[in-house]
Amino acid sequence: MANSTLDLHNKLILLAEPIQESLSRTSTNPSDGSASVKSFLQSLLPSTNETDFQLVLTNFSLLCAALAASQTSTYDQLSWIPSSLSTSADSAFQDLQKAYSDYQNKDLLVELMPIVLPLIKSSIKESSIDKEDTDGDEVSAASARVPVAYAIVVAYQFRWFVTQIDLQLLGKLCSLIIPCALTALDHWSPEVKAQGMIVFIHLAKHVSCNEFSLYEDVILDACCQNIASSDEIWEHVVEMSVLLVSCTQQNNPRSPWFEKVLNEMLSHLWRQPRSKERRIAWLKHIEPLFCGMGIVLLGHFRRLLPLFFKWLHADDDASVLLVLDSIKTVIKFTWIRYSPYYDKLIDELVILYKDASLKVERENIRANILQILILLQQCKGQQFEAAWIKHKHDPNLSTLSPSLTHCSS
Repeated sequence: MANSTLDLHNKLILLAEPIQESLSRTSTNPSDGSASVKSFLQSLLPSTNETDFQLVLTNFSLLCAALAASQTSTYDQLSWIPSSLSTSADSAFQDLQKAYSDYQNKDLLVELMPIVLPLIKSSIKESSIDKEDTDGDEVSAASARVPVAYAIVVAYQFRWFVTQIDLQLLGKLCSLIIPCALTALDHWSPEVKAQGMIVFIHLAKHVSCNEFSLYEDVILDACCQNIASSDEIWEHVVEMSVLLVSCTQQNNPRSPWFEKVLNEMLSHLWRQPRSKERRIAWLKHIEPLFCGMGIVLLGHFRRLLPLFFKWLHADDDASVLLVLDSIKTVIKFTWIRYSPYYDKLIDELVILYKDASLKVERENIRANILQILILLQQCKGQQFEAAWIKHKHDPNLSTLSPSLTHCSS
């Protein structure tokens, strides 16, 4: 147990020794820039000559964060870090955190946040591209002195720190975390952006909506600005935007932010309506936004339903099942009032019901279609009967018609 700062310092030095040894033995590929990243991480190791314990503590914590975060990283310049070193760093930080708690009776992560987050924010900005300088003149060059790899490593450190914080304490740190996350979203690198998005997703799931109130418009504007990001981070931006707009605008279905976020997403989807990755990511995460907008979704049918009609006939079963779920949600909230798409939807569902015989998930697909048709019948009985009459005696729908007849009786 650490009884003094000196004891804690000595504990840190002991924890750092195996990490230092393992890090020095781990080889990199200089041609891909990973050697530079390794040198950057080695600079965070404690020096025997350094007497400033706060500096040693901060740097070692940053080192552990980078190494531990590499375990879930897809970034090439962190791929050289073996999982054993990543695990050792995670374990070392937990041991240090316990020793700090025993000595100070405080949470080390909470104490570090006011120190490390400004450093992280500054490091990310160093390789960013400023749109304007202080005189309003255009500036278009990233800092040549700071490789983007450093900003990416720092972004991973940021995400790791935030996701390690006790959830009961997370809300109190939002005023420090949110500005840093916004800086990550403003960066030009998709890798840096992605880590900022993961942080916002984590916050949206685990803190009160009130914590976003001071930054609400800035955050939602950043979401909209990033919706047209590269495909590699499309799922992150969709999940983040849906969670944040649904959380902050939950009592206002007519909020212009709902309108803006949905329009930006639909525009992006219409650019490549056949992209499997885009549609699956969007359909997986969009339901909270649909629930938040409710009846207001009627105003978006002109762009929304034609996409659904295309995706009903996608080659993969996952897309088909997801779009059927989304159609059910939209019907439940809108009852498709005043919609010219009612008959078209029934026709498309009938075509899919027949085609489902060739699909692996045919039973699930047909069960979902039946649920939707029953909903359509319940919301507009007479119009449904008029639309269904041309399909009523189709021998390929013989298993479907009795269920609908039963519901109408």
